[in-house]
Amino acid sequence: MVALRGREIDAFLAKPDPSRPIILLYGPDSGLVRERADALMASAVDNPEDPFSLVRIDGDELAAEPSRLVDEANTIPLFGGRRAIRIRAGSKSFASGIDVLAENPPRDCRIVIEAGELRPDAPLRKSCERAKSAVAIACYPDTERDIARLIEEELRSFELRIASDARSALMLLLGGDRQASRNEIRKLALYARGAGEVTLEHVIAIVTDASALTLDAAVDAAFAGRPADVDAAFAKAIAAGTYPGSIILAAQRQAAALHKARLSVEDGMPASAAVESGFPRLHFSRRGVVEAALQNSSADRLARIIGQLADAAFDIRRQADLAAAIAQRALMAIAVNTRRRG
Repeated sequence: MVALRGREIDAFLAKPDPSRPIILLYGPDSGLVRERADALMASAVDNPEDPFSLVRIDGDELAAEPSRLVDEANTIPLFGGRRAIRIRAGSKSFASGIDVLAENPPRDCRIVIEAGELRPDAPLRKSCERAKSAVAIACYPDTERDIARLIEEELRSFELRIASDARSALMLLLGGDRQASRNEIRKLALYARGAGEVTLEHVIAIVTDASALTLDAAVDAAFAGRPADVDAAFAKAIAAGTYPGSIILAAQRQAAALHKARLSVEDGMPASAAVESGFPRLHFSRRGVVEAALQNSSADRLARIIGQLADAAFDIRRQADLAAAIAQRALMAIAVNTRRRG
């Protein structure tokens, strides 16, 4: 069984084993699947844009004629050189073609297959894991260590450092998709170029703004005590591609601002002035919801919520595959408890 794990994956990608030219990349992180496929293609042929050297095949089309894979793999490039095949797996199986090719693997052709999540008993995965000339590589969401390394590598290329609070916030916003994470870091680096260090203000200004509108509805519903609205808004945010960690970070900022405003009210400041102080950039459409949340929450309760959200943020970094469930549970707990108090 050839299914690589951990450091074995990095070692193989850095120097692919020529005796295993058939490579299956699969898993829920489509960005990581694409990134690894791009790297394998770049090292397999001299020019990935040359259609005579790199052949792209749709998996569902290949399923109708699995023998085509053998023919393509053994075709000699028109102008010589190395050859590669890139297959995007679909809903139909072409595992029989893999089985035939694996028995007599090509010498000068690399075959890279991109797939989504595959069960252990999926024909394609079984074929690649049991063949001596193939290898299967799972692509799951980045762990906390992976994200930290990605941040450091990208920022180093821009000659930038990052403040500890900015790193903590940024890590919470990344992790659902490797390419999306890398793009966000690069966008942040371009914004902070020349500053020497990425700050929390940079992260808030660049990384969180794009998803702010989808986050507000879910967070406001939680603090207003509306579980049904939390459920709907959360589902919409996730469907829009929002990483669950971003939602928890937004809830943390909301809780901290409400706590600050509540302390001001308890010190004698009018509620309207406290809201303006705690939420200096609050959109007028959200003012009523925020003021109601302020009136219905004590400083002690908000402090407990801040602690609960911090725990959720930690759990998301530790269990990236459960990020959505953890974030939704945290918001629903706030909403249910608020409604009971009301």
